[in-house]
Amino acid sequence: MKLSQNLLNSLVEITSSSAIACYPFIGKNEKILADKAATDTMRHQLNRLNIKGKVVIGEGELDEAPMLYIGEELGNGKGPEIDIAVDPVEGTNFVAKNLPGSMSVLAIAEKGNLLNAPETYMDKIATGSHIPKGSLDIDFTVEQNIKNYCEITKKKNSEVTVCILNRPRHKKIINELNRLKVNIKFITDGDVSGAILVADEKFNVDIFMGIGGGPEGVIAAAALDVLNCNFQGRFLFSTKEDINRAKKMGIEDLNKKYEINEIVKGESIFCATGITSCELMNGILKKNDKFVTETIVTHNKPILQLVKKETYIT
Repeated sequence: MKLSQNLLNSLVEITSSSAIACYPFIGKNEKILADKAATDTMRHQLNRLNIKGKVVIGEGELDEAPMLYIGEELGNGKGPEIDIAVDPVEGTNFVAKNLPGSMSVLAIAEKGNLLNAPETYMDKIATGSHIPKGSLDIDFTVEQNIKNYCEITKKKNSEVTVCILNRPRHKKIINELNRLKVNIKFITDGDVSGAILVADEKFNVDIFMGIGGGPEGVIAAAALDVLNCNFQGRFLFSTKEDINRAKKMGIEDLNKKYEINEIVKGESIFCATGITSCELMNGILKKNDKFVTETIVTHNKPILQLVKKETYIT
C-alpha cells in the first residue's frame, strides 16, 4: 500500500494549514488574496512530502501561476509517484462574503489513477451507495431518473431531494423537478461538497445532478469512490480551445460518458478542511491561542471520517 496512513495524516495537515491561511480574508471581499494564501501554503507543504507528485487537476495552465497548475511537479522526488488533484479554496466567493460552504481540498492517487480533466464543464449525476450502479444515468430524462430512484427506494417524488447548482443553464431541469414535485436543494457554488452530500442519508440529499466544473467532478468522484457511491460524468466542450486542450491531455472521445471507476482507479485519499461551516463539517474556529479545524477524509474505509485538529497560532 503506497498511500500510507502517514501520507494521509500529512494531507490533513496540509488542507488544515491551507484553510487557516484563508482565515484573515473571511468576509473581507478578497477572494483572490484568500486563494493565493491557501495556494502558497498548499504548494509549500506539498513540496516537503516524500513523493514524486504531479498536479493532474489544478487551477489552470502554467501561465496562470502562482496558482497550482496542471502539470506542476510537487514533492521532494524521493517517494511514490502520485497524481494530485487540488482545489485550495473550493468556494472563493463564500470566503469573501463569509458564507457557508468553503473548504480546502486535496485528492491523490497513484500515478495514472486520476483522470486528467480539462478546465471545462461536466454534466454529472451522483447517488449514494444504496442505489445499484447504472440505475440512474445522465442520458436518461429527469423524469426517468426520478422514477427509477423512487422504484428502488420505495419513496414518493415528494420525499426525494435533488441537489443542483442554481444556474440559468439548469432552468429546464429545475422546471421538470418542480413539475414532478421533487424537493430541490439549491447551491450557489461548491459542487464538490454538493455531490458529496449524497454519501450519507443524514444530509438528506438523494441525487446530485447538473452541469458544473470538470475538475471538481473528478475531485468529487475521488471522495465518492471510496464510499461505494455512484458518479457519472461527461465533459462538455464549447470552444475549439477546450477541445484542443482535452486532446493534449489524451482525451480522444469527446463524447465519452465516464463511470466512476474510469475517473478514479485503485487506492485514493480525499481530504477537505472546512473554511466556513457547511453540512459536511464546521469551519475554522479561533479559540484563544489555537485554530480548530475539521476535515473530512476518505481512504480505505467506506465512511466519511471527520478529523478535528488544533493548531497553535504562531
